[in-house]
Amino acid sequence: MPGLLRGVARTAVVAGTATAVSGRVQRRQAEKYAERDANIYAQREQAYYDQQAPPPPAPAPAPAAPPAPAASSADTIAQLKELAELKAQGILTDEEFAAQKAKILGT
Repeated sequence: MPGLLRGVARTAVVAGTATAVSGRVQRRQAEKYAERDANIYAQREQAYYDQQAPPPPAPAPAPAAPPAPAASSADTIAQLKELAELKAQGILTDEEFAAQKAKILGT
């Protein structure tokens, strides 16, 4: 009978060790998958809120550049004289002269 008792005890020890190891492996896997599932859930939740959020407001348009300061009358007269000389030399046509004159006078 002592041999039978020893065999039963050995079997109980082996089974208990296997159960303990198995339980530890299951806990580790459960923790690993729980962390992975939590990350997936957080990503899905963030994607949902991103879809629900209103679009950000459009940036305000840049202010228009201030108009160029008006040229002084002396500069305007000098430019007109130069244009007249170019026209007199035949470099500018009447249409080109009129266009440049209008540009200088701002009309």
